[in-house]
Order: sequence, then structure tokens, then C-alpha cells
Amino acid sequence: MSYIFLDESGDLGFDFTKKKTSQFFVFTFLFVKSKRPIEKIVTNIFNSLPQKVKRIHPGVLHAVKETPQTRKKLLSMLVAKDVSIISIYLNKRKVYTKLQDEKHVLYNYVTNILLDRVFTKKLIPLDKPITLVASKRETNKFLNLNFRNYLESQAGNIHNAKIKILIEPPNQEKCLQVTDFVSWALFRKLEHNDSIYYEIFKSKIVEESRLFH
Repeated sequence: MSYIFLDESGDLGFDFTKKKTSQFFVFTFLFVKSKRPIEKIVTNIFNSLPQKVKRIHPGVLHAVKETPQTRKKLLSMLVAKDVSIISIYLNKRKVYTKLQDEKHVLYNYVTNILLDRVFTKKLIPLDKPITLVASKRETNKFLNLNFRNYLESQAGNIHNAKIKILIEPPNQEKCLQVTDFVSWALFRKLEHNDSIYYEIFKSKIVEESRLFH
């Protein structure tokens, strides 16, 4: 069994007159053969938090809300594990206008490009079951179903790969919490020219590329 965890950072807004609109949007895949070692990272991080922090912590690790010390510790623990990372990012000013107006289509399209590169580069065995777990971002059941059906059909028709698509909230899937830290660090490097966290795990990156030049 191979697992792929998907998370993203930034926003898909295209009104650049707003201060909070990001310039980039980052898609990140984290590959693992076993979930357990990654889940233990989250457990160990929580166990190491001071009691006064635990009492007010929401119970889910989220990179943007954690301390620099916690971020560095988690990413350092991740590097010691058997994982691989692939990422693709959008310079949002270069995205076609049609796709700007169809954000769910854009999201599905880019995710499929990432998945296609995974299969083409043979980053995971195609003759064994594959599970892709995406961080839940939509509450619309139709859009979630469309996302699953699109990726499963593309993987099957083009690469003859059997893949199961799950959409889970991070509080139910600890590996998504770890993926969030990776995606946030990649975004931080692009959006704010801050590579401090990125440097910790860059040795685990298989591919990092840009879409829409």
C-alpha cells in the first residue's frame, strides 16, 4: 500500500487589490509507505507541548498557528522518515482567466497534473493499491464527488492505476497535519522569500515545479 497526502497553501482569490490575496498557490504531495511513523510525529509533538499550551490548544497542529520551535521540530522529525515530497505552484497572475473563474476546475486540473507526474516518474508502484488522502476544503458534496471521480478515472484510463481517493479533515487524519507544515513552508519560501523551514526538508523533495509561466 502507498499513501499520498495532499494539502495546499495560499488562496485561490484573484483580486490582487486585496492585501490578503496571495501571489502564489502551492499544491503539495507527501508520499509514505506507512502512515504510522508519520502519525507518531504528531503524537510526539503534542506530548512535548507544555501543559499550559495543551490546555488551550485546539488539538490539531496547523503550521501557521504553531511556534517556530514546534515547526522546526516537526519538520526535523519528518526528514528522518521514509517520505518523498513533490510540489507544484501557481503564479496566480499567470493563470488563465477562464480557470480563474472556475476554481474547482483549476484545483482538480492541477491535482491531476501532480498525480500524472507521480505515475510517469514511477514514484510509487503502480501494481499495488494507492490511496490519496486530500485535506477537506469543500463542503459541497457534488464538488467532492467530482474531484474523486475525475482523479480516479484519469489515473485508471491513462495509467491503468488503481487509486482510492479520500477527502478527510485534518483532525481525523494526522498525516494531513504534517503535510500542512510542508506545504506551508514551501509557500513561505515563495510568498515571503523565507527558506528557513524549507531548508530543513528540501532533501526529501523529488520535484518542485511551476505551472503557468
